Amino acid sequence: MADPLSRVFSALADPTRRDIVARLAVGDATVNELAAPYDVTVQAVSKHLKVLEEAGLVSRSREAQRRPVHLEAEVFDLMTKWIERYRRQAEERYRRLDDVLRDMPDAGPTAPTEGNPP
Repeated sequence: MADPLSRVFSALADPTRRDIVARLAVGDATVNELAAPYDVTVQAVSKHLKVLEEAGLVSRSREAQRRPVHLEAEVFDLMTKWIERYRRQAEERYRRLDDVLRDMPDAGPTAPTEGNPP
């Protein structure tokens, strides 16, 4: 899967990885800090981080003995541009539909006439 957008969406398809991203949005954290609230091993969280790292969503640095994980927010620009393009197209389609509906003659309910039952 070489497409960067596909890698990002695939990485975010997992709820644990989405939660990790949400937590990293608040600030950098170590693998141990990220693993603390989950009922899984540190190795399992490391695997989730590897997927996020391969998608370009996070990076790891070395600060003395600490290896904090950092959220790479620029990747969200890629997603935002893709989503925004389709949101604008959908809005334009709805505007055109609104125009068509506004131009239609009012076809409200007709009252039954004496010779024509409802």
